[in-house]
Amino acid sequence: MHTDVMAVSGIVDWESLTGQSKFVIDIVSIPIFSAIAGLITNWTGVIMLFSPSNFTGFYVPGLAALFRLLPRKVQILPIFAPGGILGFQGFIPCRAEKMASLLVDMSISRIGSVGTFYQELEPDKMAEFMAREARPHVRRIAVDAIETQYKWLWDTMPAPLQDNVIATIDKRVPQISQRAFRRVGEHIDELLDVKLMTVNHLRRNPAVLSEIFQGMGKPELRFMVKIGALGFFFGIPLALYLSWVHMAHPPVLSAIPSWLVVLCGAALIGVIVNILAIKIVFEPGDPQPRYKYLWKQGIFPKRQHEAAAQVADMMSEKVLTVSNFSHELLFGASGDKTAAYLAEVISEELDAIFTPVATTVGRTTGIVDLDLLERKVSQEIVDLTPELFYDKEFNEEKAKKIAAFSTKKFRELKPSEFSEMLYAAIEQDAWLLYAHGGLLGIFVGGAHIFLFGA
Repeated sequence: MHTDVMAVSGIVDWESLTGQSKFVIDIVSIPIFSAIAGLITNWTGVIMLFSPSNFTGFYVPGLAALFRLLPRKVQILPIFAPGGILGFQGFIPCRAEKMASLLVDMSISRIGSVGTFYQELEPDKMAEFMAREARPHVRRIAVDAIETQYKWLWDTMPAPLQDNVIATIDKRVPQISQRAFRRVGEHIDELLDVKLMTVNHLRRNPAVLSEIFQGMGKPELRFMVKIGALGFFFGIPLALYLSWVHMAHPPVLSAIPSWLVVLCGAALIGVIVNILAIKIVFEPGDPQPRYKYLWKQGIFPKRQHEAAAQVADMMSEKVLTVSNFSHELLFGASGDKTAAYLAEVISEELDAIFTPVATTVGRTTGIVDLDLLERKVSQEIVDLTPELFYDKEFNEEKAKKIAAFSTKKFRELKPSEFSEMLYAAIEQDAWLLYAHGGLLGIFVGGAHIFLFGA
């Protein structure tokens, strides 16, 4: 069966309109449409990686019942939400918890331990800062705590003596703060889980996760869009093949409808440009001989020196912040342990501040419940600490410190290890990008058939 019998006519007779042969029209139009398919595929593919940050959709009657019948591979697509909602969420924010876990495994865990990060925050300077900022609150906390448990003693004290006690406490604030941070540092491995902190923070803030990945790979993401123009060159053999079949009428191949060839060819081009984009950006991680890879080294690992600073800045500003560390220490999974260590320090300081006689009498008679007093004061400090460490200037100062440390460590990684930070995120849903490329290729191929025929 001849190809012209299986052909489909377009809405315009381009041969009559232009006076050119079908070969010329195909050799011009197919590569152009292939380039368009490649560009649109990669552009929308990059957008779909990150946007929207939150699920956006609408209710579809009967979808909830149908969803239960769908294969697991389809159910995990980021197009469904509970209750029969159909919509979309960016691949990375949709997998926020998993992506955050990968980010930690591929980056933070490779450049330092929990203790290392804690030391980079300079706990001595943090203690000085806390002591300085907490001073205005000291009198309130101290008087409130003392009047609660030492009221019997406090009320008998003359005002000058009361002021002397408060002055003593105020004077010892820097020492108390230093001891508290030192005590926390001694047990930091059991009190702070950087991975859990990071995963929880990014799971609650999927937009931040997208910002980090976009920030570290911005040039590469732009390249992934531009390389879609390679579809032009892949369109040339498709046009030549169609012309050859049209003229030579090979027995088997001519039986395949031209419109099917165009659709399949366009889908294949959409997939190929996606694959090429990802391969050229990330592979190989370490430089290879030209006979193995024409481009010798992936664009992202090749840019390691610059990208290391970018990802370090993003992480230090968005995740590894003083406020996040302090929040995890005080209110995270081991927050009760942190409070207990603070209470220990406070107990020792209270015993030193109040006279041994008053302390002994209080404990013996039960008039003073020092355990309750310690818990009360430690809770006051726990409640106050986050407010102090949300200070913008202080966070920015520590962010620079963490960024400098992280940049140095990221640059020391092997290029292949460094590139995994971004590659691991994209690789997780690469098949969706390829499927997306194939579907868009079919759509663009259909548009070409509609306009030019096949």
